Amino acid sequence: MVAFKEEFPYLRCASGQLFEFNQQWLRAEITRAADKAGYASWWLTDHITESITFYLRLRNDEPVVPFDQLSQTVRYVLKVIGYKEIIPFFSPAPPPIAFSLVEIAEEAGAGYELAFFDRLEKRITAIVNTGTDSVQLVGLQQCVKHLRGAKTWTRACDSLREEVVCFVREKLAARGEREHIRCSVR
Repeated sequence: MVAFKEEFPYLRCASGQLFEFNQQWLRAEITRAADKAGYASWWLTDHITESITFYLRLRNDEPVVPFDQLSQTVRYVLKVIGYKEIIPFFSPAPPPIAFSLVEIAEEAGAGYELAFFDRLEKRITAIVNTGTDSVQLVGLQQCVKHLRGAKTWTRACDSLREEVVCFVREKLAARGEREHIRCSVR
């Protein structure tokens, strides 16, 4: 079951992954394309971002919009306002994906670190397949305490925390053909 926000529809990429619309993400993607086309600090970036945001707000009858459709809409706006030269550079990666390490630890169960790492690897693989270039993993400390069955932080928790961070780095490097996947673990 998915609960949808009322203000904006979700974006769905080709793999089926749902993303929350993020205005800062869209602004950054338009800025990146304009910069590559030779329009550094382009004065229309904010206007286009606001227009697309307004357009998505109006689409309250559809809870999910295909990611490709949003990209085509931005390209159409660029064409209509006379900036066709930016269009070839506008190929946005999906918005950042955030997921909870605690959820994976709870699915695996306290003390079942191997099951946790197996589930984590599957989640990382699914995320890399979406094409995103930014991943946020949250709840590291609580995840480690759950796996260790600890109420207070111990040296064993330190060791497991480092193991989780190293595992994530390794899997992202091994699975991602793109070396520019940004990852934060907190």
